[in-house]
Amino acid sequence: MRARAALGASPAIFVLNGLQAGADAPDYLDHRLSPVIGSRDELMRWAPVVGGRGAPSFAIHFDTGMSRLGFSSPAEAKAALARRAEANSRISLVMSHFVASEEPDNPLNELQIERFEKARALFAGIPASLANSSGIFLRQRPYYDLVRPGYALYGGDPTPGAPNPMKRVVKLEARIQQVRSIEPGVSVGYNGQWIAKRPTRLATLLAGYADGLPRAAGATNERTGAEVIIAGRRCPLVGRISMDLCVADVSDLPDGAPRAGDLAEILGEEIGVDELGARSGVIGYNVLISLGPRYRRTYVGGPHR
Repeated sequence: MRARAALGASPAIFVLNGLQAGADAPDYLDHRLSPVIGSRDELMRWAPVVGGRGAPSFAIHFDTGMSRLGFSSPAEAKAALARRAEANSRISLVMSHFVASEEPDNPLNELQIERFEKARALFAGIPASLANSSGIFLRQRPYYDLVRPGYALYGGDPTPGAPNPMKRVVKLEARIQQVRSIEPGVSVGYNGQWIAKRPTRLATLLAGYADGLPRAAGATNERTGAEVIIAGRRCPLVGRISMDLCVADVSDLPDGAPRAGDLAEILGEEIGVDELGARSGVIGYNVLISLGPRYRRTYVGGPHR
């Protein structure tokens, strides 16, 4: 496991999706992975090995409203644990997951906190966790013992509708391969969905949907799309995004800019993942997880392995 190799032997690694269906429990033991158990079936498969020497602890997951994973009630979990008493001493975390924590006034938040409190009461003394990125900013402050920020760590906005409290930490750049000029009436990209209305200068960038750029990031004649920063100014992406390339309209840049080899900033201090996602018809999460291995990654600040 790459996570275990990167972190070393000491830190606990929780597998949030649980004990994978079809997987053998010993596979988790080999890398000291702690499953987040969320059903009677998972518990029955995990309990026989959890008492063994060197076996990692595990977490219990309660469904408080997502209807996705987790025990449906504390009673269900308690009944399952009563049948496998040897597992009780190995529980190291009780957790659940918010449905709509990015909506601070959604009544589901309060309801889920109440349900989680009831589940937590049955596991006194065991650390608890409920808050994801947006949950950390709820007025109820449902921090408990452990919070689970994810999206926010990468600069995503955990408080939509309010100023983003997070710094933008992801910067994505691509080289300009070619600069050309076209006349009014000439189309750009597959299926000719964007047509120039004036004499236009175009910069072709070495990034496309194979690199994780959303295919709908480019403008068409019917809608605007995403923008990139070239020579310090915003320039719209136009036409359909290709597999390995995209095209920016650089007509409003000064003469002589840009040139082949210059960098275009797709993500950075001015354009964050939320904006790129919104202008491309997806969410910022989708942008982040789609950034593929073809980019050269540089990590700035702090220790890295």
